[in-house]
Amino acid sequence: MAQKTSATTLFRQTTGRGTDSATFHPSPGGATFPAPPLPPSSIDDAPTTGSHDDDHPDPTRYRTIWLSDIHLGTGGCQASYLLDFLRHNESEYLYLVGDIIDGWQLKKGWYWPQAHNDVVQKVLRKARKGTQVIYIPGNHDESARQFCNLAFGDIHVREEAFHTTLNGKRLWVVHGDLFDGVIQHAKWLAYLGDSAYTLILLLNRWFNRVRAKLGFQYWSLSQYLKHQVKNAVNFISSFERVMTDEARRRGCDGVVCGHIHKAEIRDIDGILYCNDGDWVESLTALVETFEGELRIVYWTVMQAPPQAQASTRKARVSAA
Repeated sequence: MAQKTSATTLFRQTTGRGTDSATFHPSPGGATFPAPPLPPSSIDDAPTTGSHDDDHPDPTRYRTIWLSDIHLGTGGCQASYLLDFLRHNESEYLYLVGDIIDGWQLKKGWYWPQAHNDVVQKVLRKARKGTQVIYIPGNHDESARQFCNLAFGDIHVREEAFHTTLNGKRLWVVHGDLFDGVIQHAKWLAYLGDSAYTLILLLNRWFNRVRAKLGFQYWSLSQYLKHQVKNAVNFISSFERVMTDEARRRGCDGVVCGHIHKAEIRDIDGILYCNDGDWVESLTALVETFEGELRIVYWTVMQAPPQAQASTRKARVSAA
């Protein structure tokens, strides 16, 4: 029988080193980041199946990328799509906005395929190459909150962060679960809902396997069902307003969060609300361009990796 590992232990293992205190100071762009990173760990040089070194030769470059609700350690995690996204996109700053590793599910049963390890290795490699990586734990990886204000190699753990865009907007970055009444006051109900949600994601997984065989792109059955339920829609609206009210109270121009698995950019009473979505349903990321524009990127179709492109070109030449 496979030995179970706690989310805290996994967090230590995947980063490959212990904690070190980091001195933080404002960067020119207004975000808060650490002093120069520590020497890289050997873990991000370890060989893996489906190497994380096969970056796209001409990636799309952004100033900032926000990702959340990846849920590594669950069958619903779309790790292959995320890995493809990370290979094709680079940024100066990378925020991991909670629920990156799903400790709730890992406590129930161990699930950690190679693709999930590849995602961790890819993020570590980006940090080693100079991307400023800030990890803000959520409710599913809440055990990592004990490490807030510490550094795991090149990954810096924060309870929250503040990011200033190139056009001067100050954004509060937080997962959002601390402002969810169900999580805070009826956690048993959250666990019950999580079990039902896991079943829906399992159906979603098989549904999209059939779609892929028929030549259709990814489409989230689970997200469609969730957004047809009136109570879920009302909860999302309430959550968005609570987050923008709190951002206003903190003197910010907007908020970037995750938690509810619904990507969105919109103005709510003069405060910018941004949700970067998830990687189990919508397959989305929030990005900031070098013009200061905020966008949601949908990665529902995987791009061909460099090796596949090279093989295709070679086959075409041979055929000619």
